[in-house]
Amino acid sequence: MITRRNVLLGMASLPLAACGATAEKQAATPNGEVSRLERMIAAMGPDVDPDEAARAARRAFHHTRQLAVEYEITDSPLVHNSKVNMGWKDRGLCWHWAEDMEKRLNAEGFRTLEMKRAIAEGRGVRIDHSTAVITAKGDPFTKGVVLDPWRTGGVLYFATVAEDTRYAWESREAVMMRRRDLAGLA
Repeated sequence: MITRRNVLLGMASLPLAACGATAEKQAATPNGEVSRLERMIAAMGPDVDPDEAARAARRAFHHTRQLAVEYEITDSPLVHNSKVNMGWKDRGLCWHWAEDMEKRLNAEGFRTLEMKRAIAEGRGVRIDHSTAVITAKGDPFTKGVVLDPWRTGGVLYFATVAEDTRYAWESREAVMMRRRDLAGLA
C-alpha cells in the first residue's frame, strides 16, 4: 500500500539515490580487511584453528559481497530500505545472513568456531537490528566478533562485541525468550 509517508520518504531519498555507486563498487573489500578479520578471529583463543579463522574471514566477506551485488545495494541501509518499502527495489540484504553463514560454516566442517545470532532491540527512533557473531567453540557471544553486513550498506563491518558500542547486543535467544515472556503477560 502506497501511503503519503512512503511517497515523501521516496521523494526525500531521490537526491541520495542519484549519488549511489554501482553495487559491485560499493561491495568492494578494502585492502587488508580480510586479513585483519582473520587475525581477530584467530586471536579469540589458542584452540581456534588458524585455517578455520582464514576461511571464516574469507567466507564472511565473500557472502556479504555476493548478497550486496545480488540485491543491488548501492545506498545506505535507510535509503535502500525506503526503496524496498516503496517497491522500487525487490529486497534488502537478507536478514537470514547469520543463518546462511552458520549453515556454510557447518557444511565446511568447522570444529573450533561457531556462529551465533545477536539482536540489538530498537529503542527511541531505532528499529531492531540483527547480526551474526562468530566465537570460539563454546564461548558466549559476548567474547566474539560482530559480523554486520548491513550497517554500512553491504560492506562488512566487524569488531569485537565489547568494542561495538553503537548497539547493545544481546543473544538472540535471550531477546526471544524475553519477548515470549512479555507476550505471555499480555
